[in-house]
Amino acid sequence: MFLDTVLTRNPGLVDAAAALHRDGEIPPDTYVMDLDAVEANAALLAAEAERLGVSLWFVVKQIGRNPELIRAVARHIPRSAAIDPAEARALHAAGARPGNLGHLVQIPPRALPEMLAWRPEAVTVFDLANARAVAEAARGLGLVQDVLVRLEAADGAAYPGQEGGVPLDRLDAFAKDAEELDGIRIAGVTAFPCVLCDPATGVPTATPNFGLALKARDLLAARGHHDLKLSAPSATSMASLPLLAGLGATHGEPGHALTGTTPLHALDPSQPEKPAYVYVSEVAHTLDDGRPALHGGGFYSRSHIRSALLPRTGVRLGVRSAPAENIDYYRLLDPPERPADVRVGDTALLAFRTQIFVTRSTVAVVSGLSSGNPRLNGLYDSHGRAL
Repeated sequence: MFLDTVLTRNPGLVDAAAALHRDGEIPPDTYVMDLDAVEANAALLAAEAERLGVSLWFVVKQIGRNPELIRAVARHIPRSAAIDPAEARALHAAGARPGNLGHLVQIPPRALPEMLAWRPEAVTVFDLANARAVAEAARGLGLVQDVLVRLEAADGAAYPGQEGGVPLDRLDAFAKDAEELDGIRIAGVTAFPCVLCDPATGVPTATPNFGLALKARDLLAARGHHDLKLSAPSATSMASLPLLAGLGATHGEPGHALTGTTPLHALDPSQPEKPAYVYVSEVAHTLDDGRPALHGGGFYSRSHIRSALLPRTGVRLGVRSAPAENIDYYRLLDPPERPADVRVGDTALLAFRTQIFVTRSTVAVVSGLSSGNPRLNGLYDSHGRAL
């Protein structure tokens, strides 16, 4: 999906990744991350958001919750959005300030005292029971915690496994009950996804959920709530920040923009954010019909993967589709025109949309590419733990 973009915009990363595998410094099933590019992208996003008057909470699930990358981003975007408790702890341990907790996964009640003590800017709640749990934990700490009300998505505008939220037609009743809870303050609304990239053009477009969030904010304002936040996550990038500002969002939550890997970047290599990772595998064996098999482990099911580059010979081979319900022990390529172009142990480089935290991959962090002096900083697992 992103291989042409990476080859065009960041060929040094491709060369460095191939060399690291060739020299035995990284195993197959490794994402190689360009630390310099991630930090430069964060700086771009921070400057544009400030110009437009939009605040940012950054997300790191897609890059493996890596402490080096978190620190690099936080130098420019200090506050984060943690999608679940594990991510919240990884962000906190790396020194990022908590922005929005419970972004996609509700914080379990037993974890709330620990995390509210970090003084997050906001906690997202999906229903009244979770609002009560936050209020109870906040009272125990002597705090009043700001909460964002998550709206139930519009019909056909939610992902399976991410269901939940307050229906717009129940928001008034929810707010009436929540206003009675000591320990919380209704501080705004959010929904997911609020922006998506058009499949044909890659252009960021508001979803119906954005409209629901705007209506919800108006309803809460009419009840007397002031200075309300509206966080509009998904596809936050240099291209979508003007859309967020124009429609009235107060917050965006950049994730894939930090690595230059939104769907728009696949179609338009000229986007300001620089592509910042490649996936490295190697040829494990060749089937009798000539199809090479790569070592797997990091082939995310929504990757929209297209092709693989084998640097030894410069051959580009198509990547065969694979059903998501099967474990990706291997991934098959199209057979080469000449069998000698592929042999066991050959490096294979790919670039596609991923969510590293759901893989079993290694993450290699490389610095110095921007100055032409690449250096392997370290290896980590897919949840940011040093190897």
